[in-house]
Amino acid sequence: MKLILIRHGETIGNFNRINEGHLDGELSQLGAEQVNKLALRLKDEKIDVIYCSDLGRAKQTCNAIIENHLNIPVFYVEDLREKNIGDFTGKSCDCVDWNNLPNNAETHEQFKNRIVKLFDLVYKKYKNKTVLFVAHYYINSNLLSYLLKESKVYRQDNTCVNILEIKNNKVISSLINCTKHLK
Repeated sequence: MKLILIRHGETIGNFNRINEGHLDGELSQLGAEQVNKLALRLKDEKIDVIYCSDLGRAKQTCNAIIENHLNIPVFYVEDLREKNIGDFTGKSCDCVDWNNLPNNAETHEQFKNRIVKLFDLVYKKYKNKTVLFVAHYYINSNLLSYLLKESKVYRQDNTCVNILEIKNNKVISSLINCTKHLK
């Protein structure tokens, strides 16, 4: 499988350093420009299927991509939503204590299990295909850590491209957090 992981374009919340979590979010003007450049970057990429977060900011990003890939199946799924941060949703990034998440936030274990379960299902179904995930910072970062068997946090800039080849339970990364299309 060739897995392409994309992060959505910059949102107004990203610009204002607001934790959006499960909020839809809205692309900023810069985010819309980033998404258009990303769509051009992916225009000639062979893609067999797209899985996209069902949140608005990811859908907006996906919509630009599918303009150049009209006959590709697209699945909007809750499992690609950003981490549910409960009462921290809508709060400033500067006012949050990440070591003390609210009781109504998704635990790291719940979050990781959600991502791994989705990946495993997609991998079984599309083992020899190219799959595009349009998702969020923590989704992509955690999926990269899981697949590459590393405990590091992978930086994920808006509209970054990550490409992994998965064959015989071996994962090779060819791109991580690539934003050359924005230059």
